Formats: sequence, C-alpha cells, structure tokens
Amino acid sequence: MDSVYQHVLAWREVLETMSIQLSVWKIHRRIGMSGGLFVNALLRETGSRLDPQAIERLRQLHVEAYLRRFDQVRPLPGASELLARLTAAAVPWAIATSGSLRTARPAVDLLGVPPSAVLVTREDVARAKPDPDLFLAAATRLRISITDAFVVGDSVWDLLAAQRARALGVGVLSGGYGREELQQAGAYRVYDDPADLLRHLDEVGVREPSS
Repeated sequence: MDSVYQHVLAWREVLETMSIQLSVWKIHRRIGMSGGLFVNALLRETGSRLDPQAIERLRQLHVEAYLRRFDQVRPLPGASELLARLTAAAVPWAIATSGSLRTARPAVDLLGVPPSAVLVTREDVARAKPDPDLFLAAATRLRISITDAFVVGDSVWDLLAAQRARALGVGVLSGGYGREELQQAGAYRVYDDPADLLRHLDEVGVREPSS
C-alpha cells in the first residue's frame, strides 16, 4: 500500500500532542518497526521518557490519526495484479504487517484480497519487526518452511526481520528507502514497486502455470 507518508504524518501529529518535536524525515526512518520499538527509538532521539501506559496511548492515537487519513491511501501500482498472478501460479502468499488489524483490514479490502487470504498482524505475535515473528507466523499458517519463502518488504526493518527468519528478502523502493540500504539490510533483489516485481517474477523463481 502507498501509505508510508500517511503513517509519518499521523505519528508527527500524535507526538506533537505530547510536545515531542521531531523532523518528518526522522519519523520516516523508523516506519516499519513495531509500534513500541518505534516510539522508544524516537524518544531516544529527543531524550524524552514515557511510561508504558503513555507509549500505548500514543500507539492508539496513531491508529486514529492514520485512519483519518486513510482516504488518501492507495494500492501501489501492480499490487493487486501481483497477488492475482501469484494465486494463478499456485504460489501461496500471505500479508504480514507490524500494524494492527484496525489499520491492516481497510488496506486489505482496498487490495481486493479474498477473506480467505492469510493476514498476520501485530496482535498475532509476541514481537513485531525487526524481530522475525510475523514472517514465521505467516509461513506456519501457509504450511510452508520459512526457508522456502520470500519476504517482500519496503523498509530495512522488513529485510532485517526476513534475515532473522532465514527467508530470502526482496526489496521494493516504494517505502522511501534507497536501493543500497535495502541491499545492505539483506535484499536479494530490489524493484521499484509491485508492478516492477510483477514484470520480473522469473528472477525470483516464480513460473507461469504452464512453465
């Protein structure tokens, strides 16, 4: 989903309610981490301290601020088509996100994903990215070995989690991280967006049904 900057602006809004001033670019660099780690990392930048209850309140406020911006969110080019192609090729796939079900479900609905699709959210695991739990849980629900899986992600946190899970990482530039950053975090290949990945599926070993 093309939602990174809606998340960034939502975080800035809620941080300012607690008089925590941070540049947008510093917030962006942490997008993709679990909410608790995200807040702690940003607080470290400012030298601020919050108790666990205040951190949880910030996370809930972020969800509300993001959902107010959701009418600006769109699927990335080729995202729905990519999932349809994988389904046609009998490639099992899942969506795993460090976001909550409240933010993930509307996005999944925009993609036109069937209700039967595997969706793993922050509530389903003990730890989110950069820990590997989300991807391990997704592989378990797909009934495949994580070592046979690819993880497609748009942040360094996705790819670090993929490495820790022992999956092969594929990066996309749509999250605002650079090609070299994604490669250094473990990406085997990097593509512009899902549409670019769709055009190069053979490079990650996906064959057409007749192949």
